[in-house]
Amino acid sequence: MDDNAAQAAANATNPVTTWTPEGETAPLIREEDVIAAIATIYDPEIPVNIFELGLIYAIEIEGGAVKVEMTLTAPACPSAQELPEAVHLAVGTIPGVTEVDVQVVWDPPWDPSRMSDEARLALNMF
Repeated sequence: MDDNAAQAAANATNPVTTWTPEGETAPLIREEDVIAAIATIYDPEIPVNIFELGLIYAIEIEGGAVKVEMTLTAPACPSAQELPEAVHLAVGTIPGVTEVDVQVVWDPPWDPSRMSDEARLALNMF
């Protein structure tokens, strides 16, 4: 299990909540938790998670709603249907998330410069 997956698992068992006189609030959704959930998803053709691959363009959190803007490596990507659904399912497992909206965007187009150094190293692209 990589560090992101371990952190996601820890957060799932210990969600961040706040106590008030009226009772405990819903878990606080943090961007780090969303990233950790997304980092568990790998492109089936590339041995790098989709966050490190640079496919996630934006994450917006408002209350229990999470919006993710992502792209694919190419418009004809064979995983065009499964990757957005995998993001939807992974983000939906985070405690406190009540709504997930995953949008695939094509502007700006993805290119290898969006990959993290870790992804470049894993793919021998230095």
